[in-house]
Amino acid sequence: MDLVVFLPLLIILGAFMFFASRRQRKAMQATIDLHNSLQIGDRIHTTSGLEGTITGITDDDIHLEIAPGVVTTWMKLAVRDRIEATDELEAEDSSATEAPTEIFDSPVADATSDPDRSKRD
Repeated sequence: MDLVVFLPLLIILGAFMFFASRRQRKAMQATIDLHNSLQIGDRIHTTSGLEGTITGITDDDIHLEIAPGVVTTWMKLAVRDRIEATDELEAEDSSATEAPTEIFDSPVADATSDPDRSKRD
């Protein structure tokens, strides 16, 4: 009798665990595939948000150029994703199409444009 009461709960819990582990396995495999496909010259993001270009690769580490002439060593596990050429073009396009900001006069008029100033002085 007690088993019949808990059986639906056990089935739901088992299904939840199955689908959760399946999603985690897919994400882990995608990360492994990314790390195995890295090549010199790829632009990447690290997990800390840094962008750079790969200049060298060893078994566990990558050498990342973060500025001209500045090369740092990172673990491959720190690579979050590859920056695709389309991502770079979209970023450049969005920054180029932004309207320039203009500086407008303050809503408070200066002393020379105040018509009542001459009456007060």
